[in-house]
Amino acid sequence: MTRKSGRNTDGTFGPGNPGKPKGARHKATQAALALLDGEAEALTRQAVTMALGGDTTALRLCLERIAPPRKDAPVSFTLPLMQSGADAAKAAGSVLAAVAEGELTPTEGAHIMALVETYRRTLETSELETRLAALEGAKA
Repeated sequence: MTRKSGRNTDGTFGPGNPGKPKGARHKATQAALALLDGEAEALTRQAVTMALGGDTTALRLCLERIAPPRKDAPVSFTLPLMQSGADAAKAAGSVLAAVAEGELTPTEGAHIMALVETYRRTLETSELETRLAALEGAKA
């Protein structure tokens, strides 16, 4: 059941009500931006001055803007060529060895294993399509 606000009684949006348009900002956010409008340079200068004066919080904020923490970084290691399921198994073994030797972190290894598995499934699907086409051609 929906109320006049366009929301269901559980608070979710009802049918035909997509909510706010994408990119719409809350009134409080708009008010804060209006207050800060034109003050960015002065605020930045003050943060830098405080950081240079030894304020560790201001220093951290400034450094995070200069060099933000990396979310993802490329890794380089040897991975055998994969053209079959057996090759994918060898590649998985290489990834595990790289993690065991400390060449890759466990998280990096898990991400690469997911890529290897996706590629293995792609190879498997391609092989099944080829075999199915051959069987259908033999029947005709």
